Amino acid sequence: MSHRLGHRRKNLKKGLQFTIMVVGTSGLGRTTFVNTLCAKQVLRHEQPDHTTNGVRIRPVMVDLEEEGVKINLTIVDTPGFGDSIDNESSFNDILGYVEKQYDDILAEESRIKRNPKFRDNRVHALLYFITPTGHGLRELDIELMRRLGPRVNVIPVIGKADSFTRMELIEFKRRVMEDIDHYKIPIYNFPFDDEEDDDDTIEENCELRGLLPFAIIGSEEEAATDEGNIRIRRYPWGTAEVDNSEHCDFAKLRYALLSSHLSDLKEITHDFLYENYRTEKLSRGVEDESDEEENEDEGTSQVRIKEEHLRMEEEKLREKELKVQREISEKRQELLAKEEALRSLEARLAGTQINNGH
Repeated sequence: MSHRLGHRRKNLKKGLQFTIMVVGTSGLGRTTFVNTLCAKQVLRHEQPDHTTNGVRIRPVMVDLEEEGVKINLTIVDTPGFGDSIDNESSFNDILGYVEKQYDDILAEESRIKRNPKFRDNRVHALLYFITPTGHGLRELDIELMRRLGPRVNVIPVIGKADSFTRMELIEFKRRVMEDIDHYKIPIYNFPFDDEEDDDDTIEENCELRGLLPFAIIGSEEEAATDEGNIRIRRYPWGTAEVDNSEHCDFAKLRYALLSSHLSDLKEITHDFLYENYRTEKLSRGVEDESDEEENEDEGTSQVRIKEEHLRMEEEKLREKELKVQREISEKRQELLAKEEALRSLEARLAGTQINNGH
């Protein structure tokens, strides 16, 4: 137990490694959200580059401290997603990045001598920014979350949720969750166990589950108040407070990601998502090996058949050869016998003539 506690203290001192990927089409506030989440500029505001096709995957590292715990946070941004007519390559690139991190872990686990400087870059949460259309999920949203859901903890959020009235937002959330249920999209829905978890955990997870998809408002502007500086977003009709749960879900999502559910997201990534991938990968490897063995067996069998065919042909040739040799030998014996009979006849004839001469 003391060893485990010491190991935990060491991890807390070094800092927890945690990775969040943010995915969504341009203009939904990914950059502002990340900078608001980290309370500093992590991503730069850039104009969408429509000259470049496909998604660009950009990991950025930043150190944070939450409730006295250091977090070595990696933000993986995905500019360019959804900007093409055909997004097939973008789906594959994002999925490929997630699986590449699993492959790196798998390779490290297979090493006899581990690399002490190895960094675990597995993605623990994927925040998917849904366009606030008011009509539910688009085909792009459905396809991305369906493909990524089995590999990473997908958490749907509504980008620029301030475009809705309160009632419109409630209705849009309902439609999105109906679509997620209808299309059987696997998301991180703040799971809990009625028998194992305590009442506080169940209540907290039920509340967070009820907020899905999280309504996000981001802002890098601060305003001074009697209670200190607060982050706000200004509108012609007033202001919205980013960290006020009455105005949006940002504060509760941030607390879940960087505090209350950070460990759960990491555990599910390692114990469930990674293990499933690892099992599939190793199973495919065994199948590939057996296929190779089958191919080798087929090849060996073909070689054996050819060798057997050649051996039989050689035997036939040898038999023919022996038969010809036997026939030649028999002919020779017959010829010799005839020659001997002829000589014997000649000798008898010669003897008869001598006797007649006397």
